[in-house]
Amino acid sequence: MLTARQKRNTVDEFQLHESDSGSSEVQVALLTKQILELIGHLKQNPKDHHSRRGLLKMVGKRKRLLDYLSKNSPKSYSAIVRKLGLKKKV
Repeated sequence: MLTARQKRNTVDEFQLHESDSGSSEVQVALLTKQILELIGHLKQNPKDHHSRRGLLKMVGKRKRLLDYLSKNSPKSYSAIVRKLGLKKKV
């Protein structure tokens, strides 16, 4: 689980303007941070199937947001993929 400070720092890093807290870029960044946290949890608790399902839902949502960004804002898509260290869609 991300703390409020970690969320705030992530939003500050990826926001497009001062009051931005829900743009696709911010959502992808927050989902990526949550996914990384959950992967660590699942390495310690391999039988936690409920959390694994939540992880798969988060990965799917992030993929849909990245698909949206790649279609509507290719510059933003490539910047966020590079910044987060994700694999680029071909």
